[in-house]
Amino acid sequence: MLAAAGVIWIGTACGLRFGIGAAVVLGVAAGAVALGQRAVAVLLTLAAVGAISGTLASARIEATISAAVPEGPVAFIGVVVEDDGPRRPAVVRPEALRSEGEWIAWPGPPLAVGPGSDSPLVAGQRIRVTGTMRASPGRVRGDPIAGRVTIANIDVIGTVGGPLYGLGNAVRERVRAVLDLSDRAQALVSGFLIGDTSGLDARDLDALRRSGLTHFVAVSGSNVALFLAAWWVATAIFGIGPKRRFVLGVIGLAIFVVATRWESSVLRAAFMAATVLGAAASGIAVDTWVAVGVAVGVLLLVSGQLAVDVGFQLSVVATIGIMVGAGMFADRRPRAFWSILGAATAAQISVVPVLLWHFGTVPLMSPIANLFSAPLVTGATVSGAVAVVSGWGPAILVSSALAGAVLAVADVASRWPQLGPSGVAVGLGIGMFLRWPRTRPIAITGVAALLAVSTLIPAGPPSVPTVTFLSIGQGDAVLLRDPGGGIALVDGGRDPLILAEALRRHHVGRIDLLVASHGDIDHVGGFAGILDDHAVGRIWLPDHPDLGIELDDLVDDAKAAGVPIDTVGPGISYRLGTIGIEAVGPIRRYLTRNDGSIVLWVDAGTTLLLPGDIEAVAQRELPALQPDILLVPHHGSASTDRRWLTATVGAVAVISVGPNTYGHPAPEIRSVLAAAGTEVRVTMEEGDVSLELGVR
Repeated sequence: MLAAAGVIWIGTACGLRFGIGAAVVLGVAAGAVALGQRAVAVLLTLAAVGAISGTLASARIEATISAAVPEGPVAFIGVVVEDDGPRRPAVVRPEALRSEGEWIAWPGPPLAVGPGSDSPLVAGQRIRVTGTMRASPGRVRGDPIAGRVTIANIDVIGTVGGPLYGLGNAVRERVRAVLDLSDRAQALVSGFLIGDTSGLDARDLDALRRSGLTHFVAVSGSNVALFLAAWWVATAIFGIGPKRRFVLGVIGLAIFVVATRWESSVLRAAFMAATVLGAAASGIAVDTWVAVGVAVGVLLLVSGQLAVDVGFQLSVVATIGIMVGAGMFADRRPRAFWSILGAATAAQISVVPVLLWHFGTVPLMSPIANLFSAPLVTGATVSGAVAVVSGWGPAILVSSALAGAVLAVADVASRWPQLGPSGVAVGLGIGMFLRWPRTRPIAITGVAALLAVSTLIPAGPPSVPTVTFLSIGQGDAVLLRDPGGGIALVDGGRDPLILAEALRRHHVGRIDLLVASHGDIDHVGGFAGILDDHAVGRIWLPDHPDLGIELDDLVDDAKAAGVPIDTVGPGISYRLGTIGIEAVGPIRRYLTRNDGSIVLWVDAGTTLLLPGDIEAVAQRELPALQPDILLVPHHGSASTDRRWLTATVGAVAVISVGPNTYGHPAPEIRSVLAAAGTEVRVTMEEGDVSLELGVR
């Protein structure tokens, strides 16, 4: 059954990615029948059915993303299908639109609404929204959307979904009512219970990922098992017979799926459990291998998009790894210790290909972190469940203390080594050497070759001054590195996790000079928490009355850490080894943040101009400059003065940009650069762009 599910998975993924025709596969299957290869025919038929599911899922996604939406002021009625959060919009499926004073049916595409409502929006609510809509195809938590709505007013006018929705939402609201989600530890308990991690900040979530502990808040098999155990006890207290308890167990799973917001991992775990319960109620024996095969196969046929969902992929392969590894150390004592270690090790090994594919690294010591964390998580989940049901204060304290210990483990383990493809290959070679003696010559040769290659790749400072335009999405982050080890970071993009990963990628520890060109979030949002992870020598800020919330927070953190802060204007300079850094703007106090950006002239033999987001007014007032390398202002926006750009741009122009709905980089800007004969480098197309500044 597992093999059949795998064939369905392959067919579904092919349908999603490549639109492979099911008719072709079915034709081959018919030929296999004619030749008497019935097993092959069955597998090919399953692949064809999977391809149909994948193709239909792809068509649904494309239809949503390409759907037209009315732009400007709107009023509509819709149903919330995904909750909102402190920094995340809700996803709403429209039902009716007000046009010329009348309500008309409008089964429109899903929309992102908010954030910004006075009270949380909950899945299953029917709401009336007034606001401003704009076309903005994209995704929210993996769900495709066609547009975004800025809220003017929201009214909840009803609910949908029946009793399952009501009970699932009641469970979710009870958890939120009992636990204080502003407390890190209690927010983590909420993650253990219902997968709600909205109270955790980005740094905690990153630490859980880098330590290999994210699965504990993904609400997967262990959570479902604990929920079913509690449900089983509760139904037994009332003297309900076994068969009815099986049926009630399936109903309980449906409620749990709603409460946890149908995460892909909980869908897999719940469907597996439902398969076992349904078979038991029918007097059919089903082992875990059949259950996982049925669950995976059916879910992929119903929701083809799960085939490429990273959460679903990790959940399935980790489950298989656990089933294989549970008896890995069956003869060792103490049994509980070795059972947990075996399951954690096998699960980690099984998810390595998926982690490398999606994230590029895997946590080396994840089994050890899981060994310490697993009993803490179980205790926190059980005591947290008791607290939610009873409201008993001591249970909350116990669950908080245990969850706090898990956060401490994650914080320590997240600093342990992360393995890339080469490191994984070395580990595989060592494993082959120890396990299979006949492969030792191959293992020794492969490991030696990888180590030799790794010694040729410099991990320390570059041999010449270097600038790297980091690929951090829609925003700016520029790294200046001197051969003597000096480092300056100019801007940090929007997301602290993406910036942290980029700095790790370039082995950045201490930052001698941190520059915030201006207060827009796509330049300084990534600085959140940076002083906790990096020693910073000095900070430069723009001389502008409105720094913004993110820079206000950075100032507070810097004052607490004793980091010197300079408000920068023309003539202020800094020496980073062989690299000279001088502020040449802003030359006066501008009305807008963009024109008030710090403009830097960098000289290390090769010259570089970093203008932030300055627009036409500030550009025309700068002194005449022509650097060898220009960071094109404002991500290539059309707000740049064409004559200034033509007069300023030199041999190389870099555009720091990511996927966006603003039209960056503007075609007319690229035309100016092409006409100037400039080499254009774009981070969205290349990733990190590194250039040697050298010495002329």
